[in-house]
Amino acid sequence: MSDMVNHPPHYTSDPSGVECIQITRHRNFNVGNAIKYLWRAGLKKDEALNDTTKTIEDLRKSIFYIEDEIKRLENTYAITGGRISAEHITGASRVFSDAGLRQE
Repeated sequence: MSDMVNHPPHYTSDPSGVECIQITRHRNFNVGNAIKYLWRAGLKKDEALNDTTKTIEDLRKSIFYIEDEIKRLENTYAITGGRISAEHITGASRVFSDAGLRQE
């Protein structure tokens, strides 16, 4: 039986042998979630949904996080007058992500 809490099969069955969290833990909240939903699209089952509907739902969730990240970056860019450093983006995102908060 698979470990549905620590290593669910929809995150560990990639042919590369890499587990999704090995990649996403190094990204900010939005990018990590977008990767997560793309990773599991077509793999995670839901008794209430057929496979195609569940896959589409995961792809839409990924799009949501990508669009949210774009909005966040555009807002940050506008606030700083165009002065954004890589540290500003990744550092602030990690602080919010590690605290379980979302930067608005």
